[in-house]
Amino acid sequence: MKIILHNAKVYVERGVFAEAVLIEDGLIQAVGSNEEILSEAGSSAELIDCGGKTLIPGLNDSHMHFMQLGETRNQADIDGVASIDEMIKRCRSFMEEHPEHVKNGLHAIGWNQDLFTDEQRLPDRHDLDRISTEIPVVLERVCGHIVSSNTKAIEMLGIDGNSPQFPDGDFLIGEDGYPNGIFTANACNYVKALIPDFTMEERRRMLIETMEYAVSCGLTSVQSNDVGTTFMDGPAAFAMFHDVYDSGEALLRYRHQVCFNDIQQFEQYLTEGEFAKGKYGADSWLTLGPLKLFKDGSLGARTALMKNSYAGDPENHGLEWIKPDEMEAYCQLAKKYGLQVVTHCIGDMAVEKTMECYERAFIDGENKLRHALVHCQITNEDLIRRIAEKDILVLAQPIFLDYDMCIVEELCGKDLASTSYAFGSLHRMGAHVSYGTDCPVENCNPFPNICMAVTRKNKAGQPEGGFYPAECVDVYDAVDAYTAESAYAEFMEDRKGRIKAGYYADMVLLDRDIFTIDPMEIKDIQPDMTMVGGRVVYSRG
Repeated sequence: MKIILHNAKVYVERGVFAEAVLIEDGLIQAVGSNEEILSEAGSSAELIDCGGKTLIPGLNDSHMHFMQLGETRNQADIDGVASIDEMIKRCRSFMEEHPEHVKNGLHAIGWNQDLFTDEQRLPDRHDLDRISTEIPVVLERVCGHIVSSNTKAIEMLGIDGNSPQFPDGDFLIGEDGYPNGIFTANACNYVKALIPDFTMEERRRMLIETMEYAVSCGLTSVQSNDVGTTFMDGPAAFAMFHDVYDSGEALLRYRHQVCFNDIQQFEQYLTEGEFAKGKYGADSWLTLGPLKLFKDGSLGARTALMKNSYAGDPENHGLEWIKPDEMEAYCQLAKKYGLQVVTHCIGDMAVEKTMECYERAFIDGENKLRHALVHCQITNEDLIRRIAEKDILVLAQPIFLDYDMCIVEELCGKDLASTSYAFGSLHRMGAHVSYGTDCPVENCNPFPNICMAVTRKNKAGQPEGGFYPAECVDVYDAVDAYTAESAYAEFMEDRKGRIKAGYYADMVLLDRDIFTIDPMEIKDIQPDMTMVGGRVVYSRG
């Protein structure tokens, strides 16, 4: 059946707009004026009048944690709490209202000590013991790279002040010589494993509910790291995704970004696991994407790997999560099997070391596998230039600046801050920069993210003029970063990310014109309609 969207302001490319789109079999067949496209309609075509509103390509989040978003929507809400006391109160209320969910443990994510208005410190076991001493309580910092636990969790791990540290992560010791309940990096995974997981039936429901929310925000594709982080049981996770997509219940396109605990597990995946099975068709809504690695932690947790120490903490250069030899082995094995690698790297030293490893895994001296830097926040001019020259992709989250602009100068100094989050410079130098949210670190709504890229102002419109405004991009570049560039990051730039003939009919109709409104209003845009593969998956009102 043919579908025609007409009477629209159709964004084709910079400065080029059309009025109507012809769709058939999930693909765009033609784009042109109302007269041109309606003349091809035929009596059986379904007509959708867009009321003169702006139609853009479907938005594609190039890095997030989709299932973790689903988890947060089914856990205690501690996102943005203003104090430890408020966090404790919210967790207690959740336990009282949902006793069936906390019989064997409580887990939630979202606190940020820099937002606390009383004491700006990391919560410890003594704080979380006020929530419960009977069940394990594990609360993650918003970045996911530090967790706090209660004493019960420490006891269940069987550790004390003399216990050896976990591989690639630490538990901190209190003044009393006993673990204080604060865990970093990979040690977080050990304490989180104490909390009983959701059942696969619950996760399946959560996946579909999260899709409903995502398409209401205008997302038509997500590139998501769930297997190996949220899902530790990879085969079960892959099977669940196949079941949802094979049944036709999925509402958006999903691309896996996959983590592993060790190199042997990765090699098994390549030789006989999901990668080797070839279950994914070229035009499937469900695709298998890159290997995901972690090089460091986060700036807010003071665990991003830095060349220079953090201001006021001369011994702290952050955390090197994956060690050089191990990362080398992963990247060389990925090269052997033709697999893209994307790596979480926030500090300047993490960016530099990741790039060096990538360059040794290039094919014929070029980044043909499109290895990418996820986040790529703290950079100097030499790093920016090298990223562009070596054609290394950047999967960026401009929205991080809403919080980070309050801490980056203090932690890194003004000189380094002025060349960081340099998404404008990278774009002007020709680098491939795509946008995402790292949700649930930030909400998956793309419009505040686009607003931040364009204005470099927080949600309150500060600072006046923008935070290092030379790194702003214009609206066209920001929309393209969320569409065409995100498609490039997944090798789909020939069929996704533009409203052109031959491309997927993935589009979003906006309630106002993103190209002409006051840039600060961009954050408030809402989709009127979201379409994936020619199918309306969301309609407002």
